[in-house]
Amino acid sequence: MVKLVMVRHGESIANALNQYTGWNNVGLTQEGVVQAHVAAKKLQGFYFDHVHTSVLQRAIITAYIIQDDLNLNYVPITKTWRLNERHYGALRGQNKDATRREFGVAQVHQWRRSFYSVPPELKKPDPNVGPYKYYESSIMPVAESLYEAYQRIIPYYVDHVAPELLDNKNQLIVAHGSTIRALIKYIEGISDQDIDGVEVENGKPLIYEFDEKLNIVSSNRVEK
Repeated sequence: MVKLVMVRHGESIANALNQYTGWNNVGLTQEGVVQAHVAAKKLQGFYFDHVHTSVLQRAIITAYIIQDDLNLNYVPITKTWRLNERHYGALRGQNKDATRREFGVAQVHQWRRSFYSVPPELKKPDPNVGPYKYYESSIMPVAESLYEAYQRIIPYYVDHVAPELLDNKNQLIVAHGSTIRALIKYIEGISDQDIDGVEVENGKPLIYEFDEKLNIVSSNRVEK
């Protein structure tokens, strides 16, 4: 049986400040570093052939810690914007409680958990500099619903992760809450409505075991 493990990065500085992060590039807190080490400890004995992560620091550092703790530094790692967190548009950097007071609890819940709801947009996209200088400017969003993020995430999974799983090579994805929710939706066939209730914790490995046709044989994901 082949395995796919997905890990949301450890607690970020923005997580600790209760801020929307999206494509903002922030580091881990000390607690986030500890969570990454704990995730690696839970994966002791697990071997993977490829690591996939975003171009955002919090996910990359988490992936490096896991690789280092498992003595798998030599395993190839791919960093791609397609595994970035969803883009929170004009909400980026704002405190979540402050937006609840401004826009209402129901509206904020819809922006955060609905599959199709788009948060307030930026007036213009950010420039494609830093980790995005290798890509066309057309990839830079002004805001994303989970549906729109899904449209960039799933093709990467289908083209780059699934073929390796079909070749019986274990895979590790270290990414973000919305990224992993999108992947869970695809892998488990969750409806547009039910994905609202799916939560992904920082630093907790989600482990899927598949048969030769990528049907789920077992999973440790448990609904709250």
